[in-house]
Amino acid sequence: MAQSHLLTHLRLFSYAPPAIACQSPLLSSNLLFINRSFSSPASGRSFSFSMATPDGAKKLKTSNYLRHVESLAVLPSGAGKISHLNAVILGEALASEENDLVFPSEEFSRQALVPSPMKYMEMYRRSIEDPAGFWSEIASEFYWKQKWGTTVYSENLDVRKGPIKIEWFKGGITNICYNALDRNIEAGNGDKIAIYWEGNDLGQDGSLTYSSLLEKVCQLANYLKDIGVRKGDAVVIYLPMLMELPIAMLACARIGAIHSVVFAGFSADSLAQRIVDCKPKAVITCNAVRRGPKVIHLKDIVDDALAESAKSGVSVDVCLTYENQSAMNRHDTKWQKGRDIWWQDTIPEYPTTCEIEWVDAEDPLFLLYTSGSTGKPKGVLHTTGGYMIYTATTFKYAFDYKPPDIYWCTADCGWITGHSYVTYGPLLNGATVIVFEGVPSYPDPGRCWNIVDKYKVTLFYTAPTLVRSLMREGDEYVTRYSRKSLRVLGSVGEPINPSAWRWFFNIVGDSRCPISDTWWQTETGGFLITPLPGAWPQKPGSATFPFFGVQPVIVDEKGAEIEGECSGYLCIKSSWPGAFRTLYGDHERYETTYFKPFPGYYFSGDGCSSGHRIGTAEVESALVSHPQCAEAAVVGVEHEVKGQGIYAFVTLVDGVPYSEELRKSLTLAVRKQIGPFAAPDKIHWAPGLPKTRSGKIMRRILRKIASRQLDELGDTSTLADPNVVDQLIALSDC
Repeated sequence: MAQSHLLTHLRLFSYAPPAIACQSPLLSSNLLFINRSFSSPASGRSFSFSMATPDGAKKLKTSNYLRHVESLAVLPSGAGKISHLNAVILGEALASEENDLVFPSEEFSRQALVPSPMKYMEMYRRSIEDPAGFWSEIASEFYWKQKWGTTVYSENLDVRKGPIKIEWFKGGITNICYNALDRNIEAGNGDKIAIYWEGNDLGQDGSLTYSSLLEKVCQLANYLKDIGVRKGDAVVIYLPMLMELPIAMLACARIGAIHSVVFAGFSADSLAQRIVDCKPKAVITCNAVRRGPKVIHLKDIVDDALAESAKSGVSVDVCLTYENQSAMNRHDTKWQKGRDIWWQDTIPEYPTTCEIEWVDAEDPLFLLYTSGSTGKPKGVLHTTGGYMIYTATTFKYAFDYKPPDIYWCTADCGWITGHSYVTYGPLLNGATVIVFEGVPSYPDPGRCWNIVDKYKVTLFYTAPTLVRSLMREGDEYVTRYSRKSLRVLGSVGEPINPSAWRWFFNIVGDSRCPISDTWWQTETGGFLITPLPGAWPQKPGSATFPFFGVQPVIVDEKGAEIEGECSGYLCIKSSWPGAFRTLYGDHERYETTYFKPFPGYYFSGDGCSSGHRIGTAEVESALVSHPQCAEAAVVGVEHEVKGQGIYAFVTLVDGVPYSEELRKSLTLAVRKQIGPFAAPDKIHWAPGLPKTRSGKIMRRILRKIASRQLDELGDTSTLADPNVVDQLIALSDC
């Protein structure tokens, strides 16, 4: 796996230059602040996990696995000047500087599920010292037809000792659909709203209670069984964010089928690749969808994909199609008799009860494909029991979930975020979830806050790309709405730079709402590093600490754990329940990609180092602070002198022309804010950045362009605007 070394690991009280002293631990009158920063070459994701511990914490006996929260009694000699943090209390003041430390209010902490650093350390310590007991206790809160055996988990993460294998709750018999729906209904919550649906256009909406959601899930599950879908069979779901998408996921889970949700924006070729790989018994789609004012003919894409997959010897006999009348009527939909079935004509005829297919905890639940720069997509396989427990637990604690909360995650179910934190995690907790079909900026940039007020949203989880885009539209689109219901904000995907974090905190959350800045991957199933609201202070742009049971370590090139001033790679020591178990049909690739680089560890694809290097998020933040810079994305490239150079793609504010003077001005902005060592080696003018339809910047494409590896760009058809790539290539020498 190719590695980038545009990485930062400023170890506690490291000998950092004064310009970046705020990245070191900072001492205030009553706390010690420890900050570690990383940047991901695989995803471009920068994060840090940080801790503020009261003086009394110095007396705690810490173990090796707790070194990420260790505290020091004295400053090491030669550390240089330690800046003081500005203390901000939730609801009392604005966050105005990058070194602000935002404390939860006493009232918020008192009501939080994890109310203090000490409670976190107590729970974290137990999760590492006694993982079997810790996770068994949590798992026992859910329904199991049969409990697991005496071995709660078994693992081999060392390729030298045999095949990689991870198992949690093996022998336990359960069903995730039963736990998400039936269990909540039996607890008396059948009339509680499970899903609010908000359509693309204003005034389009709907809702389902837990009882009515279960009935619709059972009808679809019965149909799938009727056409021959059995336990272990695959079903491909190519749907937009209609309520039918989570319904389809849950229906598959109810009968033990494996769902493979493909983002309804992927091209026919990409969809065909996934169909050929998993050989589904059926494809579920709709005829069309409206995204803003634009109509996308999804059924046409599916038709092309099915024709392409048939050429590879994989034929699908059933294409169940939902008529999305707001986008297209059935009479204008292309149709293949004998294969295509209208959802509305068929599914309502089936019974509203359906027998549960009880499955082993290690039976497959779903496939989710991730794209690589070369080769076929990787089919990440998650199993049932461990994933169920981990997504439910991470959702509960990272958002400090309470039963009255109304939760909205803007992610699409075509991505892992939509699996774990739109469908499974929230519903397993009996939460009320919002499913939004539309575009957050349509019909105007105030749409998000209109929805927040309409449904009294308390927990709001979104991507930094969206935050930054709405931030550029101006505060008035936010402040015209109340937003008083908001309690916790969340960030996922791209790095959230400090300026965007502060805007999100100050303007959207009125300085009242902590931000859970989560770091995780498709492969991890759930959050690995995340703040816990109410537990400790936050610093803009910091992802804080590992979640329970997660042991991050830094290793050198030989795989030895290292500490102190160091440069190395971020790995995870030992497994956690939500970890993926294999790549579908290619266990060798699974081992080679994630476990062979550093035997005995899960290799995240991220690295970390100390010294005069800096994370991408910090450089991007400095660039976008320039009044003429609308957006920036930074990647690392090989440099014959420094080893790693800084390559910045910069999108200017509309109407601002490219010029050498502006290039120098942008470079100067970075030099002033961070230091000369962080100045970009190259600023590449970018009319736009390559993004998925969900807004994620595809940094692997940027790295290929920066490195002039233009024959290795991979599939660009999945981008929201594939033409951006050609524009960037054309401007390479400008």
